[in-house]
Amino acid sequence: MYFRAFEFNGNLTSVFVIQRVQSVFLFLTFLLNGSVFFNALYQRAIEDPSQWIPITFTAVLIVAALFPLACIFLYNNRQIQLRFVNISLLFNVVMLGFGIGLFVTLGTLGNYLWKEAVGVGLILVALIFQWYSQKKIKDDIELVNSMDRIR
Repeated sequence: MYFRAFEFNGNLTSVFVIQRVQSVFLFLTFLLNGSVFFNALYQRAIEDPSQWIPITFTAVLIVAALFPLACIFLYNNRQIQLRFVNISLLFNVVMLGFGIGLFVTLGTLGNYLWKEAVGVGLILVALIFQWYSQKKIKDDIELVNSMDRIR
């Protein structure tokens, strides 16, 4: 799967080429995790009177947002990329736990908690995208191994 970014005078120049679908999913994971910073769920976490919740949620959110971006640039070594994606999945699960925990402590789902529910949904969709990119990386590793067996 190839995506070409720019077209210049009718000639396609490969200024930015994404050759693997998992790179797209990892970038979408980065965007979704980063968008939680601008959501009401993050604002509620910052307003929490206990000091450890905002600091921990922010740290986990930063790591969960930056790890998928770093994983995109590890495309040359699929094994290391898979390890980084697995670590990033762990941070994303922790972030989902924090998000659900914050959402549950806010009260029952009413008309005033829909923005916070969207934040939890963003984290969940990012987790699904990251899981799918992990699956695609494993498929690439298996494909390369099968080609090595044929040779």
